[in-house]
Amino acid sequence: MRKIIFTLALLTSCILSSAQDLEVQKKDSLPKKTFFDRLSFGAYGEIGFSRNFYSDHVSRYSQPEAHKDDPSHGRFDIPHVAISIGYDFGKGWSFGTEIEFEHGGNGIAYEKEDEEGGEWEQETEKGGEVELEQFWIQKSFDKWANIRIGHIVVPVGLNNAHHEPLNFFTVYRPEGENTILPSTWHQTGVSFWGRYKDFRYEAQFLAGLNADHFTNTGWIHKGHKSPLEFDIANKYGLALRLDNYTVPGLRIGISGYYGHSIGNSYPRNANGVDAEYKGVVAIGSIDFTYNAHNWIVRGQGTYGYLGDAEQLKYVYNRLNSKSPYKHSAFVSKNAYAIGIEAGYDIFSQIHYMRNHHQKMYIFGRYEQYNPYASKTKDTDYGYTEVKRMALGLNYHPIKQVVIKAEYSKRFLKSLYNNEPSLNIGAAFEGFFDFGHKTLAKQEQYDVQKLNERINQLQQQLDELKQKTM
Repeated sequence: MRKIIFTLALLTSCILSSAQDLEVQKKDSLPKKTFFDRLSFGAYGEIGFSRNFYSDHVSRYSQPEAHKDDPSHGRFDIPHVAISIGYDFGKGWSFGTEIEFEHGGNGIAYEKEDEEGGEWEQETEKGGEVELEQFWIQKSFDKWANIRIGHIVVPVGLNNAHHEPLNFFTVYRPEGENTILPSTWHQTGVSFWGRYKDFRYEAQFLAGLNADHFTNTGWIHKGHKSPLEFDIANKYGLALRLDNYTVPGLRIGISGYYGHSIGNSYPRNANGVDAEYKGVVAIGSIDFTYNAHNWIVRGQGTYGYLGDAEQLKYVYNRLNSKSPYKHSAFVSKNAYAIGIEAGYDIFSQIHYMRNHHQKMYIFGRYEQYNPYASKTKDTDYGYTEVKRMALGLNYHPIKQVVIKAEYSKRFLKSLYNNEPSLNIGAAFEGFFDFGHKTLAKQEQYDVQKLNERINQLQQQLDELKQKTM
C-alpha cells in the first residue's frame, strides 16, 4: 500500500511539475524573440516581353482601315517590383510598409494620350514611377479584431485583393479589372479587419476618389492618384470585403465601394459643376479562387456606376489646359469587367516532377470588359468594348518562381482591327520572417510534447487509482 501511495504521489508531482514547466515555457517564449525574430521581409517582381501584332498608331481606332496592315511592335517591361518590410513591436502593435517600383524606373515619364489626339504629356502622378503602396500601423486585439491606420490596399475586386504575380496566370495583370479600377488600388485611411471561423472581413474608411482623373478609356483607374504632395480628402469613401473559406480549397469573396468624387480636387471650386454635383461612385464585385485536385480556377465579375458622369467634361480642372487633370473626352456612367481562368498542373501526372515539387499549368483565360459601357450624351467610343482570350503555360521550377508564356487576342467590334499578341514573362514572390515562424513552430512543438507527457502521466495515475479502489 505504501508503495502504491508513494507512486501516486510521485506521478502527481510529475504532472504538476510538467504543467509548471509548460507555464514557464510560455512565459519565457516572449524574451526569446530578438530584433530579427520580430522583423518580416517580402518582395515580388515581374519581367515581361510582348510582341504585339497590331498597329500602335494613334489613329488606329479612328482610321482602322488605314492601319490594318501596319507592322508589329515589341517591348520589354518590368511592370511591378515591390519590397515590403514589417515589424512586430509586441503587445499587439505592428507596422508594415511596401514600396513599389513600376515599369523599372522613377522620375517623370512621358506618355501619349490617344484620346487627346496623340498629344504627348508628362506623367504627373505623385512619386513618378516609385510609389509608397503601403505604410500602416496596426493594433491587433485578437484574430477577429484588428485596426490598421495609414496607407493601405483597397481590396475591391479580385485583382486588388490578390495582386501578387503568382495569383494570376497571364504575364500581365488581368486586363478587365486593371482597366476600370485602380490597380493596385491604395489609399490613406482606416481599416477594421479580422477573421472569425470560415470568414475574413474588412471595412475601410478612405479619402474619396478624384473625378478629375476619370477617363473614357480607363473609367476610375487613375482616380486614386494625386499630382500633389498630399491626398485630397474633401470627400470620402467606404470599402467593404467579405471572404468565405468553408469549402476546402475554395475561397469566395464579395466586395464593394461607395463614395463621392466630384469636388474632391484642389483647388476646390465653390461654384459651378464642382459644387452642384456629387459624382457618386458605386462598385460591386464577386470573385472566387479554387485550388485543389491539381486545378486552379479563378473568376470575377465587377460592375461600376458613376453618378453625374455627363457633367465631368465641364469640371473646371478638366477644362483648364494648364491643369494636370485636363481631359476633353466624356466619361461613362457604367463600366464592367468579367473574367475567368483555369489551369491544370500536368506535372502532377509525372512522378519525377511531382516528387521534385515542380508544376506546369496549362491554362486558358477569357475576359470581357468595357470602361465606357454607357454612351454619355450619345457619344460613342466603340473600341473600348473588348473581349479577350489567352492560352498559355505557367512553369514553377520552385514554389516562389514562375515562367509564363501566352498567346492572347483582343476581339473588338467589327469596325476595328483585332489585337493579337505573344507575351513571355518571369516572376517571383517571396515573404520571409527571419525566424518568426521557425520559433513559433518550435514553441508549438515543445508545448505539444509537454501536453502529451502530461496526458501520459495522467493516464498512469488514473490506472493506479483504479487498482487501489
